[in-house]
Amino acid sequence: MTGVDTRSVARDSLFLLADVRIEQGSETHRVRVRNLSDGGMMGEGQIRVQRGNRLTIELRNIGAVGGTVAWVQDNRFGVAFDEEIDSQKARRPVQASDESALGFYERSWAHRAPKPPEPSRLRKI
Repeated sequence: MTGVDTRSVARDSLFLLADVRIEQGSETHRVRVRNLSDGGMMGEGQIRVQRGNRLTIELRNIGAVGGTVAWVQDNRFGVAFDEEIDSQKARRPVQASDESALGFYERSWAHRAPKPPEPSRLRKI
């Protein structure tokens, strides 16, 4: 590998988790997504994949994405997606409507920080 980036597709460096399933397998593996573009991603984790393996990747705010392993190096691997995605969606926080679908409970506001004191009630020391 050289220090020159020859790719023509912009990609985002980020750190998020995704669930990956190898085609014809039933086991789901949690991996770290190190960078993501509309056409693919680099993943890292304890999953044994080979070049050419078909995968289904569950990405936050995007859903299930099909792809093929393009390269493997140690515990990192590249995936070329079957169809382009909007990679910016994965950067956004999970939407409130999505939380109920993911099994989250209603947010609790019981642990809010107290309001700051009024300046007129503060003493100078």
